[in-house]
Amino acid sequence: MKSPCTALSRRRLLASAGLLSFARALSAQNAGDAVAKPAHSGPVIRIGNIGCGGRGTFVSDIIKENPGFKLVAAADYFEDRVNKFGEGHGIAADMRFTGLDGYKKMLEHVDAIAIHSPPYFHVQQAVDAVAAGKHVLIAKPVAIDVAGCEIIRQLAKDAAAKGICVIADVQCRGDRFFQEGIQRIHDGAIGDLMFGECHYEADLIPLQSQEDNSPEGRLKNWIRHRDLAGDIITEQNIHALDIVSWAFGRPRRASGICGRGARPDDVGDVSDHYAMLFEFEKGAITFASRQYTAWGSPFMCDNRFVGNKAMFTSKFGGRVMVRGNRDAYWPGGESKELYRSGSVNNVEAFRSAIAAKDPASNPTIEGAVETALFTLFGEHAAKAGHAVTWEEFIRDAKAVHPDLDGLKA
Repeated sequence: MKSPCTALSRRRLLASAGLLSFARALSAQNAGDAVAKPAHSGPVIRIGNIGCGGRGTFVSDIIKENPGFKLVAAADYFEDRVNKFGEGHGIAADMRFTGLDGYKKMLEHVDAIAIHSPPYFHVQQAVDAVAAGKHVLIAKPVAIDVAGCEIIRQLAKDAAAKGICVIADVQCRGDRFFQEGIQRIHDGAIGDLMFGECHYEADLIPLQSQEDNSPEGRLKNWIRHRDLAGDIITEQNIHALDIVSWAFGRPRRASGICGRGARPDDVGDVSDHYAMLFEFEKGAITFASRQYTAWGSPFMCDNRFVGNKAMFTSKFGGRVMVRGNRDAYWPGGESKELYRSGSVNNVEAFRSAIAAKDPASNPTIEGAVETALFTLFGEHAAKAGHAVTWEEFIRDAKAVHPDLDGLKA
């Protein structure tokens, strides 16, 4: 299968990720870690949030701070969770919706939605929202299988044609230092890629329920189940691999390993480590990850790309720069609060696009889809036990169908 991006120049690829002007114009950071409160004039957009866990609450706090939005509704499978969220965000009791299909009722009362549910549900929720004429802010990963990725890609195009905004909330792509650093790679600052390193290391996310053998227990522990979350390479490691995908596009071949060997419990079926090699037309990048407590080791979401002219380095929440001679050197800068500032910028980009009635082809979705596919490629190769080409990955990809029996609609 030929990549739809092969005909794009690197500059056009960056533009397709929505970053040349769409988000850059919204970044009001001086040192990269202070975000100005956006100015607002015009109508207030009524928005509802799907998924009232940690990430949904975090981004909803940011949405509430934006004067162009009014958070008026919430949906979550669990009643206690949506009630806690609703009380904390001042949402009326009759605007709190529960069950797997509760979000469908919410669509009757809002102009836009923010999707923070377990990743398996992202695709259908986005499809239903666009069908109802609602704008969509969708968290990473946009999907956890190839079919879902392609649905989201096409959905964004179809929505844009109807004036509906569909925006991906991926933090690094909303940051001006990452935007400029990747643009420099595309413009040839480091030359041809020789080799690179990508790392994502983080502690284990605690269980949300000690009873995992029931349908609701599985749903509470969704991040431990591949058919609800994607494996760790897609659900968590995506932040680091997004930079690789953004910089170099699709690899031609991948190989490596993954497994479970250090977690203190046996809940779920996602991996706790990956060790991969991604090969491109020129050069290759190694990838390593862990998701377990490793004797005090710090969190790491880093990249280092060595070219034949210069070297690019980045840290999530740290310095992004290019090391090289006088022509290539770029000091970059630090975005110390990237986890927050990236989403602040993405939320404002979402508001701005809706207010302007111009989705601009929903540009951030292309990059989010390509990165999700990148991670799925890595998972496929690691579990295959041998080197796999991109074409083989697409040919052999299987759709994800979790067992939702026992859950209330």
